[in-house]
Amino acid sequence: MKLIIVAILFACVVACFSEKARYDNYRVYSIEVENEQQFEVLKRFESGLDGISFLETPTGIQQKAEIIVPPHKFADISELFETLKIKNQIKIANLQKVIDQEQPQHLERSGFGWKQYYDLTAIYAWLDELLEQYPNVLTNYNYGTSYENRTLRAIKVSHKKGNPTIFIESTIHAREWVTQATATYFLNELLTSSDAEIRQLADNYDWVFVPVVNVDGYAYTHSNDRMWRKTRQPHTDNCIGADPNRNFDFHHAEVGASTNPCAETYAGPKPLSEPEILALTEFIKTFDNIKLYISFHSYSQLLLFPYGHTRRQAPNHSDMMQIARKTREAIAKRYKTDYTVGPIATTIYLASGSSIDWVYGTQDVKLSFTFEFRDKGRHGFILPADQIIPNSLEIVDGLKAMVEEAKALKYL
Repeated sequence: MKLIIVAILFACVVACFSEKARYDNYRVYSIEVENEQQFEVLKRFESGLDGISFLETPTGIQQKAEIIVPPHKFADISELFETLKIKNQIKIANLQKVIDQEQPQHLERSGFGWKQYYDLTAIYAWLDELLEQYPNVLTNYNYGTSYENRTLRAIKVSHKKGNPTIFIESTIHAREWVTQATATYFLNELLTSSDAEIRQLADNYDWVFVPVVNVDGYAYTHSNDRMWRKTRQPHTDNCIGADPNRNFDFHHAEVGASTNPCAETYAGPKPLSEPEILALTEFIKTFDNIKLYISFHSYSQLLLFPYGHTRRQAPNHSDMMQIARKTREAIAKRYKTDYTVGPIATTIYLASGSSIDWVYGTQDVKLSFTFEFRDKGRHGFILPADQIIPNSLEIVDGLKAMVEEAKALKYL
């Protein structure tokens, strides 16, 4: 407990003396890219021209996208939308206000819970506490180091030898804070819950958690820029980071990824160029019995599965669709949260080089899913902390159903 208190206090001191990017009165627009002219003109904003930037760069036509616009560019962007007949809607009128309301008014100074968001130091301190409390159940892995020399960590929950492995990867995109919160919530449930279904999951499967894949980016969202997405390795003098979920060595940069180093979806100069992704892939290869791979993302309320690089259906498409539908039904029962399910390419857009495609396509893991958590754009990536527990509860409901259906179909 002392480690956690020290970590939280240190984080508060660092935050007080760090200059953070502010988004006062910045708007977030939702737009629809319907034709090539619109796409070509909008592409010039992928480098953050004049402060206008995409939350995720569109990679083709017939896509929805979201764009951040500073106040001094409101008139220009409105004129552009009108000239090119781009359908648009203001999703967030003042981005900084949403950021300011993300955390509770009074932060906890002791312990670790799920009513606020924590930085990497506090998360790692909590993992260390767990390792002391459950030495016979938990295994710690320091599986590599990041570009900025931070430790890459994973935790395995295992009650007996020979269990099939379920692997959960979280926070590969730095600004998706609710993903690490949900991962740590579920990890805690596997250790402490008396719920019979959760105890069955804990006892009969090995669970490997990587709470924060993109450690440098995540740290940067706390110290400098809440909206940062990528890694932190420089690729040109002016452009830092690559999209780690486009950097895997499976159809790398073929479609749905940018070759512009400044773009949010920059795939990197080559596969596995980001040390965090190289280390993660080597770590995954050390397990020979992964039966289910799960990637936590936000937002949009989606449950996705391979493929992303092609609209061609995966060999066991029908099974994955059946599992996804059962999972969606379970998620909806508690709060009526509505998820859309399907393959990446046909459900949202073409996107190559992702983790779930790589695991499915190269590691003989027959079930590979991405959750895109709450919400559908009201808060976007800045999901208020008071939604951590509701989001976690419905995702745990979904995971129970996912494992049950996978078992019924003889995958587990």
